[in-house]
Amino acid sequence: MRALFQLRESSISSLIPTMPQGKPAGVPCVQLDEQMRCKVFGQPERPAMCGQLQASVEMCGDVADGGVHARAWLMRLEELTRPG
Repeated sequence: MRALFQLRESSISSLIPTMPQGKPAGVPCVQLDEQMRCKVFGQPERPAMCGQLQASVEMCGDVADGGVHARAWLMRLEELTRPG
């Protein structure tokens, strides 16, 4: 996982509506609602990086756990891409 993301200083460096410099690692995306769902999902403004993220067993785990494994995996990516 580190090799895939070590070159990035922000977790999403493309334009996000109201986040013109991208989304820094460790900063919640302003486009997430109260249920942590993307408010721009399916819209042209959605960053390409978000659309390119593909679910995998590595990311989602091999059992249904209500997204616990996936959230932990994504939080780990945030840690790996945090500047400094």
